[in-house]
Amino acid sequence: MMPNDEPLRDEQPNRYFDPHFKVETAKILPGEYYATNKDMALVTVLGSCVSACLRDRETGIGGMNHFMLPEEGKLVGSHGNISAGGRYGVHAMELLINQILKLGGRRERLEAKVFGGGNVLQGFMLSNVGQQNAEFIVEYLNMERIPIAARDLLDVWPRKIYFFPRSGKVMVKRLRKVNNDTIVLRERDYGARLFHGPIEGGAELFK
Repeated sequence: MMPNDEPLRDEQPNRYFDPHFKVETAKILPGEYYATNKDMALVTVLGSCVSACLRDRETGIGGMNHFMLPEEGKLVGSHGNISAGGRYGVHAMELLINQILKLGGRRERLEAKVFGGGNVLQGFMLSNVGQQNAEFIVEYLNMERIPIAARDLLDVWPRKIYFFPRSGKVMVKRLRKVNNDTIVLRERDYGARLFHGPIEGGAELFK
């Protein structure tokens, strides 16, 4: 891995007891991923970034990532040719998949639920990074033959996602009113780090 790369991190996320769902919960921030074989929830808040929620349908082993493609990260051509930026997305997905496999999941039993790609960073870049992220995640999963069981992509809303790998349930809350700029600023900072160097290598709404 090159010194300037900004890899996804498999650090221990912030964990807490969610009083609403009454379950141990791990919060996944931009640039992080986490997989578990425990009965717990994974939560993240997405703007232009995307998250893939992956699980083994039989064992309930699963995980979540939260990533953004660099600005040049468009898929090109009709045969899955992927630019340097797109390779970052491949790396992000394979890190999560490999962690699930290490915990005992099977690749042929994986299913995905994908979220994010909202147009919330207007003026940040000339290109629509949210749309690029959404197109990438769908194309990648199609190429890898991992079925997409649910999706909520694009539009203009940030989203809060709760994923329960053991059952496969996902709860999505569209944040139509955001009281501060935390989501945008967090993704802006994360995105800025990505651009400094090349990179190698059934949901329901809730209120």
